Amino acid sequence: MSQKDYDMNPRWYVVHTYSGYENKVKTDLEKTIKNRELEGYFFDIIVPMEEQIEIKDGKAETNLKKVFPGYVLIKMIVTEQTWYIVRNTRGVTGFVGSGTDPIPLTDDEIRNMGFDSSEINVDYELNDQVEVVNGTLKGFVGSVQEINKEKNKVKVLVSMFNGRETPVELEFSQVKKVQ
Repeated sequence: MSQKDYDMNPRWYVVHTYSGYENKVKTDLEKTIKNRELEGYFFDIIVPMEEQIEIKDGKAETNLKKVFPGYVLIKMIVTEQTWYIVRNTRGVTGFVGSGTDPIPLTDDEIRNMGFDSSEINVDYELNDQVEVVNGTLKGFVGSVQEINKEKNKVKVLVSMFNGRETPVELEFSQVKKVQ
């Protein structure tokens, strides 16, 4: 890793592992972090899993399946020491990135994966008038009925079909407050 000023903000990084070693890498990293008292540099280690329902012999069975086999996600502050610890953990083949420098995931990538709880603040409130700025309803104006920060969605009552009010669920980025 090249010498540089370290970003002391924790960021999400993707680590490539041998297939099937994801949970072992997570466990080994957690032990090493605890032993070296580096909890202030590592914030979360995730092996993304999703529930999958399989039907065998007419019976539904729920199993957990890895979303990204061969990868572990780590929220950490990268320094020479933390980079070395992760890179030299048994089962790790390296960080995802260019050359020796790990590249953090963007905020959009993290949000799309659904495991970061960073809250988006919007400049509109309930009953405010908003305009749809993209999508099939672009140009329509309506009033905000509900703001769902967990899903990053807003429910807007739009007047269409000869003045009939219709509730529409949109992404936060699809609307802007009417000034």
